[in-house]
Amino acid sequence: MNPESSIQHPGSIFEDYVKLETRRQFFRKFGSFMGSAALASLWPGMARGEAPAAAFAGKAKPPGPHFAPKAKHIIYLHMVGGPPQMDLYDYKPVMGEWFDKDLPETIRMGQRLTTMTSGQKRFPIAPSKYKFAQHGKAGMWVSELLPWTSKMVDDMCFVRSMHTEAINHEPAITYMQTGNQVTGRPCLGSWVSYGLGAINENLPTFVVLVAKPTNTEQLQAISGRLWSSGYLPGEHAGVSFRTSGDPILYINNPAGVPTPVRRRTLDGLNALNEMNYKLVGDPETHTRIHQYEMAFRMQASVPELTDIKSEPESTYKLYGDEAKKAGTFANTALLARRLVERGVRFVQIYHNNWDTHSNVSGRLPSQCKDIDQACYGLIQDLKARGLLEDTLVIWGGEFGRTIYSQGELTKNNYGRDHHPRCFTMWMAGGGAKPGTVYGETDDFSYNIADNPVHIRDFHATVLHLLGMEHERLSFRYQGLDAKLTGVETAQVVKSLIT
Repeated sequence: MNPESSIQHPGSIFEDYVKLETRRQFFRKFGSFMGSAALASLWPGMARGEAPAAAFAGKAKPPGPHFAPKAKHIIYLHMVGGPPQMDLYDYKPVMGEWFDKDLPETIRMGQRLTTMTSGQKRFPIAPSKYKFAQHGKAGMWVSELLPWTSKMVDDMCFVRSMHTEAINHEPAITYMQTGNQVTGRPCLGSWVSYGLGAINENLPTFVVLVAKPTNTEQLQAISGRLWSSGYLPGEHAGVSFRTSGDPILYINNPAGVPTPVRRRTLDGLNALNEMNYKLVGDPETHTRIHQYEMAFRMQASVPELTDIKSEPESTYKLYGDEAKKAGTFANTALLARRLVERGVRFVQIYHNNWDTHSNVSGRLPSQCKDIDQACYGLIQDLKARGLLEDTLVIWGGEFGRTIYSQGELTKNNYGRDHHPRCFTMWMAGGGAKPGTVYGETDDFSYNIADNPVHIRDFHATVLHLLGMEHERLSFRYQGLDAKLTGVETAQVVKSLIT
């Protein structure tokens, strides 16, 4: 046997790549054939199979902003499970007269229920057991469970009339994060990364932190699909930082591999990837190059970023002592400030266990304690450092909770099922109008009475604060100009903007 017969020649390598190229890549090449032929007369090099250097320059230029932005960064605090709006921000004193009475059918109006309560013989009203008081110049009602938050309502913009079609967690949180109930779409953070690009090339544009709640009675699944880039280039996916141990696994050099060797290795890999790109034209090849280079640069930037021991004691007094403990919500809030301070564009924090189907009085206080002072500390810290003006902070879940009780009802305890028809979110900084209370619900906190805000409208408003028109921020996918806000009408809520 001739030894050379086992060697794969360049021609056969190219044939293998052609066999492996995706259907979409094939049709993209075929569809542009006639245009390429015309361009060949303008640029002779193309006729010889050459390509302009710009074609392999890496990342494309971001399409935005479309106009002057009010916000440059976002810190999105997602309360996984759906906080009960009537126990926190949507005060309904009339419900005290309705204790254990059935929810009127004129209020429910045949609404679809989850299987967790659809079999109940009754839907008894469960008024909030918590006291409320008005705060700030706007007189915003806030529950006694949030004493720190109540101090800063004049910095906040409340939306009490959010609504969605999704009634179960999986589609609801996907909808809130991606603008679609079907998984596989880009999330808000990925759209922001794609639309605006990086500020600091030594850190990811989009970072994800998952905080561990004190109470872990009923956790919802959280996975990387929520911070996926979907059909956008992979470089726009969120980079998940671990909140204990090494922030990112395998980012450091293996034992015995010095930095110069790592650099030479990456240079060699990048050269091979560029060759592959020229043969096949798969844009994900450039994503791979970008991610390798980002990981190399992060070796120097991430250790300093996550070393919170350098923070003065006054910082922990502001956020609370829990900020010293890795993995707590307070700790992730502090890391979020350090991230935007160093130029990270979008920080997503998930805090679990808000799915209060039962035992509200046993779980809700600990949930609120986890986030209350930390949210206050984050807003005040950003303000003191001059960062709040261009950092938009968002707080909310994927839907609300029912006014009627799921399961046993007593004066001291009750449960609440999922409720998509109305829920409360708030924003602060980044051009959100401070001291604003927008939208109203009926006496049962069941239906919206005034100024409804759909998820699409909320997304359009957030993009507007970032200087982007939601109709113009699109990506060509499956023959369509796909958008975060989809194909249905979405309106920027001007009343929420300064």
